Amino acid sequence: MAAHSEFAPEVSPVERRRDAYFWRLLMTGASFLAFGIGAFVMGVVLLPLVRIIPASRETKRARARTVMRVGLRLFVGFMHRLGVLTYEFPRRERLGRPGQLILANHPSLIDVVFLLAFVPGAGCVVKAGLWRNPLTRSAVTLAEFIRNDSPADMIVSAAAALRGGQTLIFFPEGTRTRPRQPLVFHRSGANIALRAATSVTPVYIRVAPTTLTKAEPWYRIPARRPHFSLAVGEDVDLQACGAAPLPVASRQLNERLQAHFEGELAGPA
Repeated sequence: MAAHSEFAPEVSPVERRRDAYFWRLLMTGASFLAFGIGAFVMGVVLLPLVRIIPASRETKRARARTVMRVGLRLFVGFMHRLGVLTYEFPRRERLGRPGQLILANHPSLIDVVFLLAFVPGAGCVVKAGLWRNPLTRSAVTLAEFIRNDSPADMIVSAAAALRGGQTLIFFPEGTRTRPRQPLVFHRSGANIALRAATSVTPVYIRVAPTTLTKAEPWYRIPARRPHFSLAVGEDVDLQACGAAPLPVASRQLNERLQAHFEGELAGPA
């Protein structure tokens, strides 16, 4: 099986519209509505309270991330209980260590939702558009997430966060994996890892059948209920890069990471 086929399995005719298809379609829409309402309440009520209650910058950041984590955990539970999806996330207790860089592939729109919902105190590198969205601007600002629109600034900010003892979530692809296309990792993740991470932990995300990919609108749900599997791998050995200059070492590490993810995702779940 090719490494990228895991992202886009074929659906046979006998699988069409299984698992309460129309109910799932309705509840998928309800989930998007619930997310919007939750983001509004968080941005207008909860996070402003975090902002105005006297505390240090670090404490406000930690409180904002906790509010977001609880809200996203409730959202994941909401989708699960409504039958929109199923999921498994074993060994997640290994995530959330100080200075830990979590690297994950990105097959679906809600990968980041799962990671932020289950990793305590985590920051994240996210797209700059979230700062222009009135529903998300307050959250990403107060939680001190990192913008990805300037690679140089992003690397500096991410390295500073890791040196400060934060846990950071990063998607080396930079965007969602395109269906039936191979992984393409950018070197930023490897660069950040070599500069500042105390540990680098991969999370291999599989979604079967695929849903909420780069090419799909929300209402094009799969024929059967999707299952999200998030597998926490062993820490990456950064010493293997030796004493090579940073540009060379980051290129070598990036190639190694991409090959490793491809191999893991091509194997059995």
